[in-house]
Amino acid sequence: MAKYKRIQVNNAIIESGLVPVFFNKDIEVAKKVAKAVSDGGSRVLEFTNRGEFAYQIFGELVKYCEKELPGLILGAGSVGDPYTASLFINNGANFIVGPMLNAEVAKICNRKKIPYSPGCGTATEIANAEELGVEICKIFPGAEVGGPGFVKNILGPMPWSSIMPTGGVEGTKESIEKWFKAGVVAVGMGSNLISKEVLEKQDWETLTKTTAKLLSWIREARGIPVFTGIEHLGLYPSSKADGKKITDFYAETFGLKAKEGNSSFFVSSTGPGRIEIMKEPQSDKVHVAVKVSDFELACKLLTDKGIELEEPKVKPELKAVFLKKTDPLGNKIHLLWTK
Repeated sequence: MAKYKRIQVNNAIIESGLVPVFFNKDIEVAKKVAKAVSDGGSRVLEFTNRGEFAYQIFGELVKYCEKELPGLILGAGSVGDPYTASLFINNGANFIVGPMLNAEVAKICNRKKIPYSPGCGTATEIANAEELGVEICKIFPGAEVGGPGFVKNILGPMPWSSIMPTGGVEGTKESIEKWFKAGVVAVGMGSNLISKEVLEKQDWETLTKTTAKLLSWIREARGIPVFTGIEHLGLYPSSKADGKKITDFYAETFGLKAKEGNSSFFVSSTGPGRIEIMKEPQSDKVHVAVKVSDFELACKLLTDKGIELEEPKVKPELKAVFLKKTDPLGNKIHLLWTK
């Protein structure tokens, strides 16, 4: 049974812009691939039905990810018939991808509210898929059906279509720019990302870095700014009030939800922005957390300006670093990236 709602899966694919695609008969290797692309920032992963007992390996991978990589959305690819689709859905697939359009697969997916992305190669196939409820149409093989030019020409008379190519997307900045400038909502990448060489050498660090680089190029091609806004303000307790008292004030006065962490409290609501209240009195100032879309690029842009940074704290789900320089009022600033 799917863990995520259909709208959540489609939004994750569109927001991320990248769907890594692979198959491996070794469950341990499959786990390493999943962790590597997740650590690189990918929010989705497609495991293809291209080997014996693929559905059993997939089921084990789903269990692993639910425990170790809870934010990664798993789907099944190379699914061409409704029976295989049902098999993978019953093993936890959150989306189904196929090399061709199959109306019965679309019906099975619709019954379970599972996103279905069939392979299409003409305007008619895309239109037929959309009539069957498909939100994101896969064009396959992407290069052979016409590449970025095909996408651009389709979106002229059919601007409502959401297209994701697989096959023909190269692991270069130039290729990524061409596809996204043409109007795709995401790209599927198999061997050009999860290469045979990476799998043979089990070079998971390179796979993580390559995934992060591709996502950075996608954000750049979309024109997404590096510095996206203020994530939170940090307040420090003093002799006037401790952290708990400050937290309770904001929570009770404005009806905000309070959450306690190891070193601080957070208060927030359903809208953007939070307040962090530290438990220990470190300063009479505040600190400002600037949210970034690309942590490594943000750091480089600042250091290129001559701004020194403290030692960064890097985790798969969060990256942060304080600037050594304060603002004119003496308030500390740190960059924050969250998955």
